[in-house]
Amino acid sequence: MKFPKVIRHRKAECKIYGKKPDYPFYRVAWYVTGQRRVKQFATYSKAKEFADALVKDLAKGSQTTALAPTQATDALAAVERLKAFYQQTGRNVSLLRAVSEYVEASSKLSGHTLAEAVDGFMANVVTVKRKDLAQAVEEFIQADQPRTKSSNGQRAQLSSEYTRIRALRLHHFAKALPGHAVCDLTKQHLDAFIKAMADASPKARNHHRAGIKQFIQWSVRNDYLPPSNRLLEADGMRMEHANNGDIGIYTPTEFRALLETAEGPLKPLIAIGGMCGLRTAELQRLEWEDVWRIEGHIEISQTKSKTRSRRLVPICPALAEWLRPYRHSSGKLWQGSDRCFHKGSAEVCDRAKVSRKPNGLRHSFCSFHFVLHANENLTAAQAGNSPAMIHQHYKGLATKAEAERWFNIQPAKAANVIPLAAVSGRQAQ
Repeated sequence: MKFPKVIRHRKAECKIYGKKPDYPFYRVAWYVTGQRRVKQFATYSKAKEFADALVKDLAKGSQTTALAPTQATDALAAVERLKAFYQQTGRNVSLLRAVSEYVEASSKLSGHTLAEAVDGFMANVVTVKRKDLAQAVEEFIQADQPRTKSSNGQRAQLSSEYTRIRALRLHHFAKALPGHAVCDLTKQHLDAFIKAMADASPKARNHHRAGIKQFIQWSVRNDYLPPSNRLLEADGMRMEHANNGDIGIYTPTEFRALLETAEGPLKPLIAIGGMCGLRTAELQRLEWEDVWRIEGHIEISQTKSKTRSRRLVPICPALAEWLRPYRHSSGKLWQGSDRCFHKGSAEVCDRAKVSRKPNGLRHSFCSFHFVLHANENLTAAQAGNSPAMIHQHYKGLATKAEAERWFNIQPAKAANVIPLAAVSGRQAQ
């Protein structure tokens, strides 16, 4: 047989080269896109079989013939890997797509491998768990319950009353979106919920927004929402400027009526609230040791202050007289619940025929103290507030004469009665 032997099919052709003394293989050679390709075989029959199939593919314009033998081997192996991937995941990915995505990703990694990029991504991105909204709200409420309990004599991290009211608001939120999972929430859901509260005050809507914000942040921490959710960017979640309305204060005459009408622990609490400006929650946490520990001052410790910042409030002479009967008292001034406190305060107002004003004692103290001393820094320090808040809310609400009367209200002195010896009815006649 004469070599090289030309194998033709239509216009396509290839050549088979015979063995040589120094090269004991048959070789098939052909050209594709101007490049010469060669493949070797141990026997002529194998070479002839390959050449016959090759020229037919070349005549059809098949692109597989453009692959070098090693490239063809790699391509077949890659296809097998993609088949296995499809069987494992159900995702059908073509070889072209796999290579294209790899090249695109690799070009952005600045020398890092794709595996390194994936490991870094998985370390920073969590898999979001699907959780029913109502169930998640209940879980959030229960998760905060331990923080409402005090331990080792320390103040609880959260007010139980605050968490109770926040729970009511979040239950309202969950009820408005039945059947939704947390991960299904959108900005449109939040906008619609806030819009449905059009009849509520801006302050009430702000309270709902605050509770929802805390819930969303908790959901991210618990993998119920992705960190990139952007729900808080919803238009409905923007806080409004709440109109707090006019601040109501008591007159000195009304304050005296409240003091003289109050009984039991409410009497010293009303006196301290009006002449020291303590917040309602601070009054309820106060103990008699805080009143007597530092002479002439009431100590509001970090555990009792709303701001968790210690302050001393002077006891004016009039307040000292109201507190004198309790000099040997100990324990908490108020042993009941927050509801009982407000109920008792309302009853005192009713009996004294005084219109009750929300936070009236604290507002009155700030107003009268500010006008008496003309120093917002001093008033703010004693009230545990900021000078800006004092100047903004309490300026011009009272006169200096009223303030002097306020801080000089003292208990009425008992009449000078000389007790008579007990006599029988007959002796009296």
